[in-house]
Amino acid sequence: MEESNKDIAVVVNDVFEATVEQHLIQPTFVKDYPAPLCPLTRRDPNDPTIALRFEAFAANMELANAYTELNDPAVQHENFMIQLRGQEETMATMDDDFITALKYGMPPAGGLGIGIDRLIMVLTGVTSIRDVILFPALKPVGK
Repeated sequence: MEESNKDIAVVVNDVFEATVEQHLIQPTFVKDYPAPLCPLTRRDPNDPTIALRFEAFAANMELANAYTELNDPAVQHENFMIQLRGQEETMATMDDDFITALKYGMPPAGGLGIGIDRLIMVLTGVTSIRDVILFPALKPVGK
């Protein structure tokens, strides 16, 4: 068996993606993500191992991703340092400009990303994203 250098949170996420995601047919909100998976996300004040993030799933696919942004420069710097040590796969560079901006005072922020193409897939019953993309030049000829 091959030994992995992956952080335990990354392994848990890999298992979730391989065994659970395809069974999320009904609208489902998945929350309580491990904090190491979400380096830009604020932590739960009652449990700093959990990120304040959720993803919305339906019809066997992720439809939306949302989280409260981390705006503590010291914590963010440490998160970037952990990534640089190879314990996280998302971003492998130190963003000194971002840390400096946080030090000047980033207001509380949050975001929600909804995949309109995926939402249209659910509403129309289409199983291929290529059938709903808006850029016909990316579709194969004859479709």
